[in-house]
Amino acid sequence: MNKNTDPRWLEWAKELQFIAQAGLTYSRDPFDIERFERIREISAEIMSYQSDLPIEKVKELFCNETGFQTPKLDTRAAIFNDGKILLVKEKAGVWSMPGGWVDVNQSIKTNTEKEVKEEAGLDVKAVRLIALQD
Repeated sequence: MNKNTDPRWLEWAKELQFIAQAGLTYSRDPFDIERFERIREISAEIMSYQSDLPIEKVKELFCNETGFQTPKLDTRAAIFNDGKILLVKEKAGVWSMPGGWVDVNQSIKTNTEKEVKEEAGLDVKAVRLIALQD
């Protein structure tokens, strides 16, 4: 298969960019920050190589966002047991339904399930969307 016709390279480059940007957003360790910067460079190099765009142009288009990478969607899971709802304690000390930012390579459903596993240690299956707010 030709390098430009196999769509996996684009997904890999986008995922590396996402991992690097999340790491740069949340890391405080200078050595980790250096590693995440390199991962971001690698993702740009892949994009440049595959698209035949100059690396400077790719970095301008692909590496200019800061903070958690878009889409900026947040999901929360409402988990009930005997009339009670599950809450988890956030880092800021407040209580919330388990959830968080939707990762760039996840659907709302799979991200919600992943967040519940990470925050509450539970394996759940998201069965329906209850609300969407703007």
